[in-house]
Amino acid sequence: MMLTVRGLKASVESTPILKGIDLGVGPGEVHGIMGPNGSGKSTLARVLAGDPTYLVEGGTAMLDGQDLLAMAPSERAKLGLFLAFQYPLEIPGVTIANFLRTAVNSIRDEEVPAMQFYAMLQDRLKALGLDEFWANRYVNDGFSGGEKKRTEILQMTVLEPRLCILDETDSGLDVDALKIVSQGVNQMRDGERSIIIVTHYERLLEYINPDFCHIMIDGRIVKSDGIELARKIDAMGYEFVREEVARANG
Repeated sequence: MMLTVRGLKASVESTPILKGIDLGVGPGEVHGIMGPNGSGKSTLARVLAGDPTYLVEGGTAMLDGQDLLAMAPSERAKLGLFLAFQYPLEIPGVTIANFLRTAVNSIRDEEVPAMQFYAMLQDRLKALGLDEFWANRYVNDGFSGGEKKRTEILQMTVLEPRLCILDETDSGLDVDALKIVSQGVNQMRDGERSIIIVTHYERLLEYINPDFCHIMIDGRIVKSDGIELARKIDAMGYEFVREEVARANG
């Protein structure tokens, strides 16, 4: 397994959120995580990325055999973990090109020569169908929700992480933006890189066709299957899963 999570528990302000997460993600696999509001999906993404807002109270999370929970967020990034935020921050005065070059150099052992970096950036922009002048815009400054998400996907393709975590990247997207996001994700699939997609809705997963879908309820992953599970949730909601959990617990 590339990522192995066992019994992970976490809280915020003394309120338990994750109550024992077990998850295994192999190299090259794409996993979708769905669940109702408040189930802990985004908390799981942020805990794996090292958000200090959350207190880890138990369990383990190993990436390529290394203890994620013992690392600072910057160390996790160098190991190959990338988190696309649900609500990306605006950074006025900093161009996307400069931001990305700084990010790339911060996770590599050697600085990438300027000409090599800009050639690579132009290639990534073209692959996502973005204008070459996009890189000269300030990071998310005045961007629409869809533009912010496209920039997140651009970051992902430039940084080339081993484990990509997308935290509700499809939130608020129109169909065109959704296709760009899914196109970027699918371009990253190479049989080695792994992807976790946190989402409320089945529609993004239809574009990406994950290997596994998981349902989170009340801080736990309670059911796992293929894309057909996401389709069933879309048609029936989460109530049938809650009923199954209730029956299993007696």
